Order: sequence, then C-alpha cells, then structure tokens
Amino acid sequence: MDTQNPSAPPRAQSRIAGKNHPHAGGLLHDNARHTTRFTVIGNHLAQHPELSGLAIGLGVYIQSLPAGARVDIKTLAARFPEGTTRIAAALRELEAHGYLRRERQRTPAGRIVTRTISCNQPGHRRTQDHQAAPTRKKRTPGPRKPLPAVPQPAYPAPALLQAATDLLTDLRRHDPRLMLSACDTAHLAPGVAAWLERDVSPTAVRHTLTTDLPPDPLCRPAALLAHRLTAQLPAPPAFRAPAPPPTVRHPFQTCEDCDRAFRSPTPGACRDCRATPLAAA
Repeated sequence: MDTQNPSAPPRAQSRIAGKNHPHAGGLLHDNARHTTRFTVIGNHLAQHPELSGLAIGLGVYIQSLPAGARVDIKTLAARFPEGTTRIAAALRELEAHGYLRRERQRTPAGRIVTRTISCNQPGHRRTQDHQAAPTRKKRTPGPRKPLPAVPQPAYPAPALLQAATDLLTDLRRHDPRLMLSACDTAHLAPGVAAWLERDVSPTAVRHTLTTDLPPDPLCRPAALLAHRLTAQLPAPPAFRAPAPPPTVRHPFQTCEDCDRAFRSPTPGACRDCRATPLAAA
C-alpha cells in the first residue's frame, strides 16, 4: 500500500467546456435528402488537393449541366463574376487533371467543331470509344416445328374430306395471307371435316377461320388455323330420334259395285262391298 504510481494524476480533472471534445469547433452537417434536381459529385473533385477553388467550382457546375449546354469561356464568364482570364485558367486546370476533354469533330455539313466532354471519372472512357460495336451473329434457321394436332372426324368419308379441302383452298380468296401449301391443307382437312361432321355449315367454319386475324403478317398461317380448329371446336349435336315414315295416301278409286269413292292402290270394290258377300256366306 506504500507503493505510489507517479504516472497517475493526483486528482480527477474536470472537463472544460469547449476543450477536450472531439468535435469542439469542428464542422457539423444539417443535411436533407435530395429527391429532385441534384447531381452526384465525387469527392476526388470536390476535395481535390491540387485544383483551385475556382476550378473545383467550375467542374461541379459543368457536371451539373445537361448534355448540349454551352461551356465556352464567354458563356461561363457571363455566368460567373470571374473574368475570362481566370475562367480560362481554371478550365485548363480541369483539362490537365482529366475532368475536361476537348475533341475536334467534323459535322455532316463539313465544318470542324470542338466538342467539350466532361468526365466525372478522370481516365475513364466509354467502352464504345475504344471497341467497335459487336456484330450480330446470323441465326441459322433450325428445323421447323410440326403443326399442332387437329380434331379428327369419326367417319372420314372421302366426300367429307374433299369438302374440307375445298373450303381450305378457298380461304385465300377471303384473305391472301391464308395461302396454304398442299402439305398444310392435307394436315388441316381432317380438322375442318370434324367441324362439318358436327352439323356446322361451311360458311360458319370459314367465318371462324378468317375473322379477327392479327393485322401483322402471318408467319405461319397453318399453325394459327390448326389452333382455332382445336380450341374452338363446337360440341357434337344433340341426339335426335329418327322421324317416323310419312303416311302413304293412296289415290281415290270408284267401287265397281256401288260407285262409291274410296282410297286404294288398285281399283276394285270398296270395303263395304267386299264385306257383304262374306257376311252372306
């Protein structure tokens, strides 16, 4: 207990206001988040150790301008109170440190003009300035996909298939884009025959296949027709019992015994006259 520590203070020191505080007399920020009309500026420009204050201010101002704005010396001198000599010197500073770049270009009219390019990252250029645009690879057409399946008729009679083929061949008269090959027509004919087999008239089938077509050119009209034949296939008609045979009405005959008129397929005696001899017998 008798050992003393010479480095220990004899008593606690009180903090004096304004001293020994890490932020005493330093900068404080009262910031609000920008949502419109703001520009992102790198600290490498805003805190550049070698640029003058005027050069930094001009660099920030130029980066905030839209593309196509004029940034020549006379325009900047009219905007800021500094004269043309100081502004020209500040622009040379920015150009020396890579924040500005001047290029001479020829216009379509043949004039030579100087373009001023602002660089927010010195030493960085767009890739298209150095690399040519990549050429697009030509796509080789692959094997063509088969057409979608179409409904099949229950009884594919030759006459029914021929009527379906004639209907498909006639579609080009209603829309020139519906020009079908022989192979596509043979594939679609059973689907049309299935519609005709369900008591759908050829006019109704033609209306379904030709109305509400897209206005753009049809790359493969047969695939569109196959989809419509399948997706819009109507239900089969309801079962109907066969109608009874019509009643046969024989012509009138004249009875050979009593001259009465009666219906019979052949001439002779009427029913009463034929029954009289049987009753007498």
